[in-house]
Amino acid sequence: QGRIFERFFRVDQARARDTGGTGLGLSIVKHVVQNHGGDVRVWSRPGRGSTFTIRLPEASQTPALAGTDIGEPT
Repeated sequence: QGRIFERFFRVDQARARDTGGTGLGLSIVKHVVQNHGGDVRVWSRPGRGSTFTIRLPEASQTPALAGTDIGEPT
């Protein structure tokens, strides 16, 4: 499961050809979430589906936003 967050990783190469995709989506999600001080996790059951959980700190606890008003460019 850990590999699904790697750039260009696709679980099923054959299916990816039919539906398109580059294997970048989850890698981008991981980096955006980590850059905001959070984490992303996956829980999966083969043939049943997956649950993705994203946890982010409150805005007041995010170092990048300290001293700025929410909604204003940084």
